[in-house]
Amino acid sequence: MNTAARSGASMAIAAMLCVQVGLAVSIGLIDQVGAEGAAWLRLFWAGVVMLVVVRPRRSAFSRDAWRAGIALGVVTAGVTLLFMASLARLPLGMASALEFLGPLGVAVARSRGTARLWALLAAIGVVLLTQPWSGSADPVGVAYALGAAVCWAAYILLTQRIGDHVEGIAGLAISMPVAAVVATFVAGPGVVGHLTPELMLVGLGLAILLPLVPFTLELLALRRLTTGAFGTLMALDPAVALLVGLLALHQVPNLLAVAGIGFVVAAGIGAERSGAREDDSDAGSLLEGRDLVVQVGQ
Repeated sequence: MNTAARSGASMAIAAMLCVQVGLAVSIGLIDQVGAEGAAWLRLFWAGVVMLVVVRPRRSAFSRDAWRAGIALGVVTAGVTLLFMASLARLPLGMASALEFLGPLGVAVARSRGTARLWALLAAIGVVLLTQPWSGSADPVGVAYALGAAVCWAAYILLTQRIGDHVEGIAGLAISMPVAAVVATFVAGPGVVGHLTPELMLVGLGLAILLPLVPFTLELLALRRLTTGAFGTLMALDPAVALLVGLLALHQVPNLLAVAGIGFVVAAGIGAERSGAREDDSDAGSLLEGRDLVVQVGQ
């Protein structure tokens, strides 16, 4: 591996760690402002920061770019609100692996020949993760995580669409403020009364740690790695979530859950290697444009 590839891989791994550590910190906010409030704080500040940094002008975007950006903002709000709701009920590793089914589904749909194999591996992983025979996984939390997965799949498709119209982070200057407005309508009224200056500062820190730093690292990594290599690395995200949940939140999974995450990761790597977009310069890897999660997730 050459120097550029090593530095790119390091940046991709650092981006994953930023996302998962940010999510772990976000879990601490749930007790204070609820899952919706924690999601709103992140989206609100991310929207403000993007407006200040990019300063978008209406004339700089085509009508199609505006439509795609607004739709992207709506699903960004959806993935964030739903994923945070799942974190209130599920361990971080399980919620992340279930949410990962969204981009995995996109990659499987693009796979050639082995698509059913990767889908089968992912299905086995989900069964091992949720262990329905034991009743240990909160079904409402699982439903929220799967809803976040659907939104994340839409997020990837819309990110690629808006990438055809604008360059760099300009599209986020539309989508993130829209996501903040949607989250304000959904969660804002129930959060405002609980806000303190300290919580607002924590929200600002999370907006920097979760959307902005990892997104920048991913952009830099994509300049040093092929999209296939980048997507393969990012497929390790559920495993990183499991590790962060263990170390930071003391969430100890059983062996079946660990095996389930292994199946999901293996499916993600396999689907990524066989399902990249034909135009590799389009940066259309499995997790390109991810969660600000997000789950800008993230």
